[in-house]
Amino acid sequence: MSNRVKDLRSALELLADMPGQLIETDVEVEPMAELSGVYRHIGAGGTCMRPTKEGPAMIFHNVKGHPDARVAIGVLASRKRVGALLDCEPENLGKLLYHSVEKPIPPVITSKAAPCQEVVHKASEPDFDLYKLVPAPTNTPDDAGPYITLGMCYATHPDTGINDITIHRLCIQGKDELSIFFTPGARHIGAMAERAEELGHRLPISVSIGVDPAIEIGACFEPPTTPLGYDELAVAGALRGEPVELVQCLTINQRAIANAEYVIEGEVLPNVRVQEDKNSHTGYAMPEFPGYTGPASNECWLIKVTAVTHRRNPIMQTCIGPSEEHVSMAGIPTEASIYGMIEKAMPGKLQNVYCATPGGGKFMAVLQFKKTVASDEGRQRQAALLAFSAFSELKHIFLVDEDVDPFDMNDVLWAMNTRFQGDADIITIPGVRCHPLDPSNDPAFDPSIRNHGIACKTIFDCTVPFELKDRFVRARFKEVDPNHWV
Repeated sequence: MSNRVKDLRSALELLADMPGQLIETDVEVEPMAELSGVYRHIGAGGTCMRPTKEGPAMIFHNVKGHPDARVAIGVLASRKRVGALLDCEPENLGKLLYHSVEKPIPPVITSKAAPCQEVVHKASEPDFDLYKLVPAPTNTPDDAGPYITLGMCYATHPDTGINDITIHRLCIQGKDELSIFFTPGARHIGAMAERAEELGHRLPISVSIGVDPAIEIGACFEPPTTPLGYDELAVAGALRGEPVELVQCLTINQRAIANAEYVIEGEVLPNVRVQEDKNSHTGYAMPEFPGYTGPASNECWLIKVTAVTHRRNPIMQTCIGPSEEHVSMAGIPTEASIYGMIEKAMPGKLQNVYCATPGGGKFMAVLQFKKTVASDEGRQRQAALLAFSAFSELKHIFLVDEDVDPFDMNDVLWAMNTRFQGDADIITIPGVRCHPLDPSNDPAFDPSIRNHGIACKTIFDCTVPFELKDRFVRARFKEVDPNHWV
């Protein structure tokens, strides 16, 4: 089915053919807080404050202040939609991505006219203004400013020439300025910017917005699965069975995704740091995946924008930070990383893995493990330790048997209630570096925490001891086809 999908527009066309997966509106919407406020009720889901729900993607055709643009939101805010867009059963997405990493297809540079460069605006033009050219919304009234939340940042290491693509939070700070936040030590483009700064150089960077969902998912892989030097665009190539096409930028020595809706060209400046909320002074940045609005950083780097190019009548793509969209983009590559490491260590034991919604795709994983012989007892906990090493930002792991659906949190909690004892089946690993966006990972929360970002990782072993499996057989129902009656 997804062989029709080559870019954002063909992805939206596919969703339009799927009942209940895409809605469109011509009612005018204010991009500052209102657009995201609407979608919170329609389909954000994830860790957003209730009331919210998982629902269809949405296109706003009438965005105030941007008569020639549309905004799409929530394209990946459903595992079912991601499955359709990648032509894969939703429960097998992690395995699909794992095999795509194993068989990468590198991107290629096209010499053809690129859709992303149909319209060109250069920063040297007197009326150039990012605020008017890019319909970037704010998620909440507290946001530091308009954010580009789904910008595929592409840069090249100044020494080695290796390329990397990553999603960073980008806030419009002026008519030709973007702030970019690098999580310390967590993203390869941050390392590239640091090296360029050591050399006293600017780092050319392109930001492609509105692309094939395979690129958005692939861009979220992290070490150790995709170490420094691995271009994640090759994952998208493997998912599609053909290379991603790049085009040479017009004002910088860099490339961008040829079929993107928008491309921002610019340079990361050395020895310049900006206060993220310098225009709004709210004290906040934007809502992040744990469900809280993070503090504004005073250590953001600055991108001096040199051009904006786009398609005719472009579609801006955005997401809400704590929505189910983040669970899809961050969680599915994490599932692939965990599955790959455990499969190599103990083939055939891990049946599936789900980086569940309550953890935003990062903090929590459910591992479905099958014990087939007595010596498998204890290996389920070894698998959890491997998962922690595969993805350092994991905080909690739930282990369940093969008869429990890892994608159904009610079933997982059923296993916890009937196959788990708190004094015997909780394994804690204190004092381990985790994710700085978890507000409980802080000495103010617990004096035993040495500094911010350190957590107690915990395993909840909800599996039945191998020797007792015959005493924990679920009620067996007759297999029937309900379509005969309903």
